[in-house]
Amino acid sequence: MKQKDFHIYLTEQERTQVIGALIQLKNSLIAQGRYTDAVDDILIKVMKARKKRFAVHYI
Repeated sequence: MKQKDFHIYLTEQERTQVIGALIQLKNSLIAQGRYTDAVDDILIKVMKARKKRFAVHYI
C-alpha cells in the first residue's frame, strides 16, 4: 500500500515556530527519559525541506 504524501506551506515565522515547538517536545521527552526518535526524524525533515517562494493572489 502506498503512503500518502502531505505538503504544508509555511512562512518563515511559522517554520521557526514549528522547529521551536519540536525542540521543546524533544527536551521534555528527554527529561521524562523517553525516546525521541520520531521527533528527531520530523525535525530533520522540517529543517532539510527546501524553501519555495510563490506569490499569493487574493481575489
